[in-house]
Amino acid sequence: MNKFEYADDKISEKQILVAVPSFVIGIGILSLPQSVASATTASDGWVSILIGGMIAIIITWFVAKLSTSFPNQSFINYSSAIVSKPIAILLTLLFSILSMGVTSLQVRQIADIAKHYLLQETPVEIISFTFLLLIIYAVAGSRIGIFRLNTMFLPFVFSVALIVIVFNIKWFDLGLLSPTFESSFNGYVEGAKNSILSYAGFSILWFYITLVKKPNKAPQMAVLGMCIPVVLYLALFLSCIVVFGNSVTSNLQYPTIELAKIAEIPGGILERFESLFFVIWIMAIFNTTTMAFDIAVLAVNTIFKNMSKIKLIFIIAPIVYITSMSPQDFVQVSAFASIIGYSSVLYTVFVVILLYVIAKIRRVK
Repeated sequence: MNKFEYADDKISEKQILVAVPSFVIGIGILSLPQSVASATTASDGWVSILIGGMIAIIITWFVAKLSTSFPNQSFINYSSAIVSKPIAILLTLLFSILSMGVTSLQVRQIADIAKHYLLQETPVEIISFTFLLLIIYAVAGSRIGIFRLNTMFLPFVFSVALIVIVFNIKWFDLGLLSPTFESSFNGYVEGAKNSILSYAGFSILWFYITLVKKPNKAPQMAVLGMCIPVVLYLALFLSCIVVFGNSVTSNLQYPTIELAKIAEIPGGILERFESLFFVIWIMAIFNTTTMAFDIAVLAVNTIFKNMSKIKLIFIIAPIVYITSMSPQDFVQVSAFASIIGYSSVLYTVFVVILLYVIAKIRRVK
């Protein structure tokens, strides 16, 4: 069977706008209300989520702006001009390793959630392996096809999130929002640290900006794209607080899923709404995982240009699977998630500062 090829290997700036929230919105939003609520008082977590979101937006703008300063050049090409080829190769390899880590984390977490809520009798190893096979199939095809899947799936993700909020309105207790601004400074900071881990999607811009037809508009589109999960996270967090309260939310493993479980659609149209929620959210996680795996492959492919994409996929896939199976329990999975999240954010900030400063000193344009 011949592989279908799209006629155009470029994407529009609007597809970057869609790609950013498609990558960011995934597993993290399911547990975000818990991690933020546990660090803050009442509804104060919205401040932390907003602070984390603003930091993510600023980082997104800098990454996109730097990438568009070198139109039609790959990350390894323009970073080679700035910091030398050996260092550029090292930076690229580290991005690939981080992307493998993100892929492994998503594969493991979707397996754990599916086993807990849907497939209690199925081993985590089988669920992870099956999901990874789907990711391999998606990445083995056209890269442009991934962006078109983002455009197709994202409206469904927003729709189901809106349904979760709207059909929980009857359970809202606005009194649970009080008292306001009672959290300590350290509480706000801890909440912001927890929330920024769920925004760590700006690294895809290093590698996808080069595909944009009109890169001069990409920074604005990327920033708008990052604004979308900020608004969604705020809405879902506040919904959890006014339904469950801070103390309950901070003790639920996945508050967003619990919110979906109690949503009641009038008329009994869908008695088990959480089933639909899981189906749609698997689409969101699929988008995140597919792009993370694709970045891991693309980064290595820019270094080893003579190696075929398929060969790289089947070299990286076993590494991803073995890594995903390494954590032994929920505590270890959470620790792994924190390591990957903080590493992604800190490494991106480090690369932005490094390239900006050296480019200015050496006047590289």
